[in-house]
Amino acid sequence: MNRKLILSFALFGTLLTATAQTKVAPAIPRDEKIEQQIETLLKKMTLDEKVGQMCELTIDLLQKRTNPFAGVDPQNFKVEDLKKILKTYKLEKEYDLSKGMPDQQVMMQIYMRIQGIEGKKGYQMDEAMLDTIIGKYKVGSILNVPNGVAQSVEKWQEIIKRIQEKSMKEIGIPCIYGVDQIHGTTYTLGGTFFPQGVNMAATFNRALTREGARISAYETKAGSIPWTYAPVTDLGRDPRWPRMWENYGEDAYVNAEMGREAIIGFQGEDPNRIGDNNVAACMKHYMGYGVPVSGKDRTPSSITEQDMREKHFAPYLEMVKAGALSVMINSAMNNGLPFHANYELLTQWLKEDLNWDGMIVTDWADINNLYSRDHIAKDKKEAIKLAINAGIDMSMDPYDWKFCTLLKELVQEGEVPMSRIDDAVARVLRMKYRLGLFEKPYNDLKDYPLFGGKEHVAAALKAAEESLVLLKNADGILPLAKGKKILLTGPNANSMRCLNGGWSYTWQGSNAEACAADYNTILEAFTNKFGADNIIYEAGVTYNEKGNWQDENAPEIDKAVAAAANADYIVACIGENSYCETPGNLTNLFLSENQLNLVKALAKTGKPVILILSEGRPRLIADIEPLSKAVVDIMLPGNYGGDALANLVAGDANFSGKMPFTYPKEINSLITYDYKPCEHIGKQMEGAYNYDAQVSVQWAFGYGLSYTTFEYSNLKVNKPNFNANDELTFAVDVKNTGNRVGKESVLLFSSDLVASLTPDNRRLRAFEKVELQPGETKTVTLKLKGSDLAFVGYDGKWILEKGDFRIQAGNQVLNVVCTDTKKWETPNK
Repeated sequence: MNRKLILSFALFGTLLTATAQTKVAPAIPRDEKIEQQIETLLKKMTLDEKVGQMCELTIDLLQKRTNPFAGVDPQNFKVEDLKKILKTYKLEKEYDLSKGMPDQQVMMQIYMRIQGIEGKKGYQMDEAMLDTIIGKYKVGSILNVPNGVAQSVEKWQEIIKRIQEKSMKEIGIPCIYGVDQIHGTTYTLGGTFFPQGVNMAATFNRALTREGARISAYETKAGSIPWTYAPVTDLGRDPRWPRMWENYGEDAYVNAEMGREAIIGFQGEDPNRIGDNNVAACMKHYMGYGVPVSGKDRTPSSITEQDMREKHFAPYLEMVKAGALSVMINSAMNNGLPFHANYELLTQWLKEDLNWDGMIVTDWADINNLYSRDHIAKDKKEAIKLAINAGIDMSMDPYDWKFCTLLKELVQEGEVPMSRIDDAVARVLRMKYRLGLFEKPYNDLKDYPLFGGKEHVAAALKAAEESLVLLKNADGILPLAKGKKILLTGPNANSMRCLNGGWSYTWQGSNAEACAADYNTILEAFTNKFGADNIIYEAGVTYNEKGNWQDENAPEIDKAVAAAANADYIVACIGENSYCETPGNLTNLFLSENQLNLVKALAKTGKPVILILSEGRPRLIADIEPLSKAVVDIMLPGNYGGDALANLVAGDANFSGKMPFTYPKEINSLITYDYKPCEHIGKQMEGAYNYDAQVSVQWAFGYGLSYTTFEYSNLKVNKPNFNANDELTFAVDVKNTGNRVGKESVLLFSSDLVASLTPDNRRLRAFEKVELQPGETKTVTLKLKGSDLAFVGYDGKWILEKGDFRIQAGNQVLNVVCTDTKKWETPNK
């Protein structure tokens, strides 16, 4: 074939692609005024200003570092010099200099002592560094938390106002500041904490998720922070993974539904005009992050195209449709290609196929990883080239502005086209215009009188109550009888850190006790609820807060056993200390030996044991679960989790949470509810060889008890025979057959009985939560499109095949029949 003919076919293919793209409506409606502003500004910007807008650096670089020895000649450092320094800091009485200069160890103590004094002054801006970052390198974004710990709302205002003043003066473009406030206003002192994502999934209550995001946006904006790195929709499908608690459980549909609600809560209804009480959301981590082969953070995955399109992409598709303004990328790789260099997933799937004009930001230093860790680039410059050409718009570097100079060189050398730079910068500017930052770079705290107020607290408490899952309640031991003695034990009984998890005041959640003194631990909440005279506290096992998150002190189990002699009930609060990201990697899922031994010893007393599981992922407890009378999985319910648990255990509120993931029973039997049929036979084959895995679980996805009971009946559908274009309306009657008011999450599952690719055992297709009075019956309606039952075939294309589907809600089952096969030629249905 000659060269001209090849070029003709290539041009024809490009035209076809362009034509196909124009048929996809913009994910976010185009705003002509904003687009004109972007075009005008781009024409005025220099290349330095453009690459600067594509760089994001950490606030740590802007911190003023005090050197108490500045101005002193280190070669001629005298005792008199040190005396002056000690006097300045009023430390002259703490150190004896009568024998001359102290040794190096004491000098280090002096230095650290002075740094501690300086640190108490709070974060101070280094104006010279601000001039370098904003004035010289034109950096467009700053992120993270000063000193690594939550700041007061007033301090946030002070910091961001100064950055914005400098940015508007030097560049005429506002900075965009971003923070990981993923479960409420978690990096602002006095802000409202909601339960972590996995808890919000357990509520199966869309309204609570939207309201939590709305409140978080309001309180975040009170500190002039316009951008939050949330929601997290990674699909927590591997319980070994240390970030499982950040997202909305294992199911793609739940993550998509909750993700959409969070986007609307954060941003409001109009993504082109983010209001004063709203912030830009950042979907993360795009995508497939939650299923690493090793189970460890930031390690490779091996996801098929079918699973990637059908499950891992689903939440992002839904959130983009809801107007999400930005996305953060998965730090790992799939099938050998790091996500940060994957043109197909970044540019084609996200930007082109969806006609999405939002902005893509890297995760922490992940462009550097392309050469330092993944070895697909020889150096930083080549890594930048790969990432930017793949579709990255902003690099969270976060300590090195060399990104700017290297990217500028790449453009000048023709390695990164100017068109790619203009597209990336337009996306950054577009988000800033949509946020109104050009007109209002920072906010006034007086406009946010509801910050941390009673209305927000009530919403967080309600979310916490609906998120706790009652997994066992033998003989109706819960609610606990009034006036009885309760032994509270276990390492999580008196810890705010364990209630909140990571991304709470600090990255690892390790400073929660100091920052959350105004809130109640489980011990404090139970004392308030049941009375101090009825509460006995003896931990038995405690965490070593000076060590790693999982380290424990020498156990004192005998003390807890002795205390049980005076108790009627034993409430054992066990699980995990807080952790975040890679530091949370595990070697196995078993609960610690000390905690297992504590429960076993307490069970031998004959007193009834109630297990409270406070943990970010399921820890294996198969050998102690039979020793308990009741089990409650509270996961990570936030600052009001202790109060919520006390209300529920006392019977002042009713349990309504359901498991958002499958709780494993065996170390080598990790499975999700939507497994393939060959993963679970139910009955082993006869004979010498068993070729089929038999999987057992501790508690199933969607499982959860209540203080009342519910009865399902009369499941019906409007169209027993359907095609891809039909809307199916299912109706089922749900009756409260108990004697207390209760809420029930009605889950609708489908099973494709025969398909050209082995179908999943079942899939969640719809859910609604309903409240019922004792004896009350309500008809719950659940709708889905015929096309919702399609799957991604072996060729990577969506297909709905004719045939039978089994539909289930509660114990009610019916069959529906697809009458026509439909195959989609577009990437998305």
